[in-house]
Amino acid sequence: MEPCRSLALLTGSLGLTSILVALSTNFWFVAEGPTSSSHSGLWPKGQQDSVAGYIHVTQSFCILATLWGLISVSFLVMSCIPSLSAPGRGPLVSTFTAFAAALSLMVAMVVYTIERWNQPAHPQIQSFFSWSFYLGWVSTVLFLCAGGLSLGAHCGAHRPGYENV
Repeated sequence: MEPCRSLALLTGSLGLTSILVALSTNFWFVAEGPTSSSHSGLWPKGQQDSVAGYIHVTQSFCILATLWGLISVSFLVMSCIPSLSAPGRGPLVSTFTAFAAALSLMVAMVVYTIERWNQPAHPQIQSFFSWSFYLGWVSTVLFLCAGGLSLGAHCGAHRPGYENV
């Protein structure tokens, strides 16, 4: 159980850090023209009325995924301290919340990817996804791994039997 729980804690922490960095940076999409370049993210500057709906959806689901990830990591940390958690319940709660974080993040990333992919291209401007965008996808995979490892920690946990009563 210990290796699974430790690895789940590591991958969950890495996923949480990745999504926080991706949310706080503005390098989701880059456009390079003949004389200049520009980048954008989930928090565009300027008038809020002009922000596209898919940006709001991506923001909302990324924030929701961050909250689920924080809960997941918190329950894993509490499961390492026997006096703070019910025996065997920390990894189970962490499993559900890590998978919820991965699902929320997957919705956010798919919406952003599809909307950006379908935008019309200009012949003199080369546009592409940047590192913050890819960090969002990496955190999705990390939360899926954290959920699977938490499930492994829960299933492999020693259950108290009659000998402990």
